[in-house]
Amino acid sequence: MEYRQLGSTGVWVSAVSLGTMTFGGNTHPLWSAIGGLGLDQARVLVDRSLDAGVNLFDAADAYGDGESEEILGALLGSRRQDVLIATKLAMRVGNGPNALGLSRLHVMRSIEGSLRRLGTDYIDLYQMHNFDPLTPIEETLGALDDAVRQGKIRYVGASNLTGWQAMKALGAADRGGLPRLVSMQSYYSLSTRDIEAEILPMARDQKLGHLVYSPLAGGLLSGKFDRTGNTDESARRARFQSPPVDLEQAYDIIDCLRQVAERHRTSTASAALAWVLAQEGVTSVILGARRPDQLDDNLSALDVRLTEEDLRELETVSAPRVPSYPGYVQEQFRINRLSAQA
Repeated sequence: MEYRQLGSTGVWVSAVSLGTMTFGGNTHPLWSAIGGLGLDQARVLVDRSLDAGVNLFDAADAYGDGESEEILGALLGSRRQDVLIATKLAMRVGNGPNALGLSRLHVMRSIEGSLRRLGTDYIDLYQMHNFDPLTPIEETLGALDDAVRQGKIRYVGASNLTGWQAMKALGAADRGGLPRLVSMQSYYSLSTRDIEAEILPMARDQKLGHLVYSPLAGGLLSGKFDRTGNTDESARRARFQSPPVDLEQAYDIIDCLRQVAERHRTSTASAALAWVLAQEGVTSVILGARRPDQLDDNLSALDVRLTEEDLRELETVSAPRVPSYPGYVQEQFRINRLSAQA
């Protein structure tokens, strides 16, 4: 296993981590479609991950209606001290107007709920799961600061934030002496490279770790899909189209991935994961498997070393077809600025 530094902290995390969104919730339409795994099914994934050297497990209080955290805590048991648990808050976890968001009220309730379900007295990385437009970020960070001082949280991170929202949180933390974000968690795959415009550069500039979720675009890049259809009707992507992608471009990417995979004698999924692992600023790629064979195949991406030719081909076929503003304007200026110094 390869280990990478989590931002500017002294903590090292495995280059791949195990996501637990597939754990629990088998009676709920959404969570059962994603996974709905019970205790025994999840045990195989957790044990194999630990055997492979994975030391980071990512959860959220909303996954499986809370059952995901319960299963993870039960399966780690005495091995809790050997790993890092990352979990999240903000999504709805009950009825009523205060059962979601990032208010002090909800933050404090959520921390206690996650600690209870996970069967632990501390959370290694506690992440804001989204941006709350109603709650001042100072209020959220103040509540998280209390939890850090109480020893209930080690580090604070965020997920699904834009670049400006993350910078707003970092600025508020610096002004108020509050916990600074140490990491971002974002959706990133060959079929959606949006975070390259601002989020990844911001994270590198601010020395934040970056955790990547849905690196196979919800299974679209797994090798089960192409222009001829789907070879696995039970696949998550076959049930609902999320995250959204440009399907025509995605099929071009899949064709290219298959060629790269053949050169390395590996799977399409493994090649797609290897590309994400090779990107500057990526700390850990979160794997969201439902079956042991999927997990084993995903873990094999650690052994794939893409060549410059591989990377160039994949970069070309997956490049955004319409350049983003002001990215293309700044890129041209950067080229001119550097050439003037040559």
